[in-house]
Amino acid sequence: MSDLDLEFELKRLFGFSSFKGEQKKIIQTILNHQSVMVIMPTGAGKSLCFQLPALLSPGTTIVISPLIALMKNQVDVIRGISSSDKIAHVLNSSLNNTQIENVKKDVIGGFTKLLYVAPESLSKPSYVSFLKEANISFFAVDEAHCISEWGHDFRPDYRNLKSMIQNIKNNSTIVALTATATPKVRDDIIKNLGIDGASHFKASFNRPNLFYEIRPKTDNIKKDIISFLKKREKKSGIIYCLSRKSVNQLSEFLVVNGIKAIPYHAGLEKKNREKNQDMFLMEECDVVVATIAFGMGIDKPDVRFVIHYDIPKSLESYYQETGRAGRDGGEGHCLSFYSHKDIEKLEKFLSNKSVSEKEQNLSLIDEMAAFCETSMSRRKYLLNYFGESFDEINGDGAMMDDNMKNPKKKIKVNDEIILAINLIIETKEQYKIKDLIACLTGIHSNLTRSHELEKNKFFGIGKDHDSIFWNSVLRHMLVKKMIFKLVESYGVIKLNKESLDYITHPYDFYITKNHDYESSGVADDYKYKVENVLDEKLFSILVSERKKIAKLKGVPPYAIFQEYSLEEMSLKYPITIDELKNINGVGEGKAIKFGNSFVKLIDDYVKENAIDRPNDLVIKSTGSNSSLKLFIIQSIDRKLQPLDIANSKGIELSELISELQTIVFSGTRLNIDYMIDEIFDDDQQQELYDYFIDSQSDELKLAVEEFDGEYEELDLKLYRIKFINDISN
Repeated sequence: MSDLDLEFELKRLFGFSSFKGEQKKIIQTILNHQSVMVIMPTGAGKSLCFQLPALLSPGTTIVISPLIALMKNQVDVIRGISSSDKIAHVLNSSLNNTQIENVKKDVIGGFTKLLYVAPESLSKPSYVSFLKEANISFFAVDEAHCISEWGHDFRPDYRNLKSMIQNIKNNSTIVALTATATPKVRDDIIKNLGIDGASHFKASFNRPNLFYEIRPKTDNIKKDIISFLKKREKKSGIIYCLSRKSVNQLSEFLVVNGIKAIPYHAGLEKKNREKNQDMFLMEECDVVVATIAFGMGIDKPDVRFVIHYDIPKSLESYYQETGRAGRDGGEGHCLSFYSHKDIEKLEKFLSNKSVSEKEQNLSLIDEMAAFCETSMSRRKYLLNYFGESFDEINGDGAMMDDNMKNPKKKIKVNDEIILAINLIIETKEQYKIKDLIACLTGIHSNLTRSHELEKNKFFGIGKDHDSIFWNSVLRHMLVKKMIFKLVESYGVIKLNKESLDYITHPYDFYITKNHDYESSGVADDYKYKVENVLDEKLFSILVSERKKIAKLKGVPPYAIFQEYSLEEMSLKYPITIDELKNINGVGEGKAIKFGNSFVKLIDDYVKENAIDRPNDLVIKSTGSNSSLKLFIIQSIDRKLQPLDIANSKGIELSELISELQTIVFSGTRLNIDYMIDEIFDDDQQQELYDYFIDSQSDELKLAVEEFDGEYEELDLKLYRIKFINDISN
């Protein structure tokens, strides 16, 4: 078929004037009955690569797809360009017997050009016998990364596709398509489908219109999300959560706070899932809160933001999910919340896996964590992971991430690079990044003991720097291709010519130190991060007022309001007690007890300076937290021990203590003396009281250091709750 014909057919069938990237070459290859491997990012027009040749070829194209939602969406698109619904069908478990027979008639009759099936459908004898009778043009395997055990969304049914396809029609043309595939995944796809001779097409993975941002995940995450959404009213977005429970709770919370949000997960009834998906596509709601079951293949071009409430399991997942934003080339903000607790949760999920599967998944999780913690260009890091280089200064989209927008100071690390290379040589290239860091910093572990690394001359040689620093060094070396990872060995680090040459011919090497998220999942040490610049002048006024009240009351200033609360007041300008109640760390009790002078000062300041106040002050509760709060208060009245309270609600002890903190810090009085008496004797309590009453900061890290590890951090946190309760409430 001539070039002119293809351009004409593209315009006739889809209304597009020209092809994007290598679409045309791919389509020509398929029409010449050659198998292809297509790797294209989300939004690059991957589906068109098989849809157009399917419509132009005699017979029916079988499209193997992992999700019913994906199939439905694509069938609707194809039917939308045709006068007959017979042109495209799904064949899966959602159909009744009558519907299945109608599909078969349309396929055998030559009316159907695209038939979407789930992989398990190809193993059903009744389907196989019918498909053998059909005139099949070629097979398209969509979301082909599902084949690979090294991919982010592995489906066992996909592993048998080769034999299933051969059973239906031998020597078929196969089109494999994926939006995310590392070299290892790509090789796995080709091997398992038996398409060694396939033509390869790989588009750039760079999405220059997407802005990548990572924020610390704290107890205030829901409030942070509301603030983010209020600034993007009437814009479409997706929020991803790992659990169905989180989806339900967050969507309910958003609705209560005036956001048009709907939930989507596999636990919903099929009709509700379809209804919610259609509502999102038809713009009857703004936000869909979903598990990863939502979005694969969903063609909504104007999604303006993707939020990850929980960090994904891999960079492949992250890339694909964020790739649903800005598919029309317009704004796309990719915001993810991250803490070490997220990583711990993901690791817990692997406890019942085999050793090899566990190691494999840990390797993927490690890459995701490194991406979150890095201070280098996030775009450069991401593209490097997919085997693509990027100029972080002049490349397309170079400044479109939080690290490049607010760059950190660079550190020269020539000596440290040489030290790291020599360690890898000394240890015979046998270890992963975390093991190398443990050796450099002198951290004792089961591995360092069992491998006798503690006897190595390099053990502890780099302890002048912390593990975050060394992680940054090694990650920068990876991105600069001075070292590389053996994926097959779950991330073992190997040297190359570049690294060996560096020892004899060093050059200036600069890094930015990674972000520290070690405590970001804990409310205590969290300092409220504001999107806009706080009013420094007002902040200074409020600090002075806090100091004055603290002096009158004879308590430390933080016992009145913590610093992050003053920062938020300086951003949001609350001028009534009701508005003050909704400031982070204030609550009703403190607002009433200490708030009058603060709101008066703020009100006067707003009037004097003609301040235009934001409109997102009031954050409403869904009641779920309220019920937990009530349960905790009642349990404390009954003098139940913390562990018993936590177990009865199925939460961790640390979560319970964070809830206690939220209750008390907001001004509600709780008598936890009986808990404290179980942990500390009278002398210890007096010692802790003296420390906190004299301290200008209630930061737990400082308290831990002061007592040189004598007290556990969680116990100190519990005592601090009692202290604040006694002197402030």
